[in-house]
Amino acid sequence: MYAVTVRRSFIAQHYLTVPDPGPEGKVHSHRFTAEVELRGPELDEFGYLVDIDAVKAGMDAVVDDYRDELLNDAPAFEGLNPSVEHFARIFCESFLDAADPSNPTGVEVRLWEDEEAWASYETEV
Repeated sequence: MYAVTVRRSFIAQHYLTVPDPGPEGKVHSHRFTAEVELRGPELDEFGYLVDIDAVKAGMDAVVDDYRDELLNDAPAFEGLNPSVEHFARIFCESFLDAADPSNPTGVEVRLWEDEEAWASYETEV
């Protein structure tokens, strides 16, 4: 199995909407780092799993949607607690819409909310 990973960092804000969120219930920023890993068993005719430039462009499109934004106000988070888990899924789905990779068979988004904590979402392509 081959894998290609691309990483992007950006700052976004949110506040948690769960009961008794403590300080996380107030608007605060995170320096998120998104890692998109695409996997597949075969390379294309040129020896690539994916076009890394296309992956970068897809990630940039998603990052541009959320950079310096309040996640709670984003339509994708309507009715959701803007947890890093939800954000990992939303980022993954948005990336797949933007990049539309054809060769990989799987993708995982790992979304770090700081240097110590991350959540991931994985799906077949």
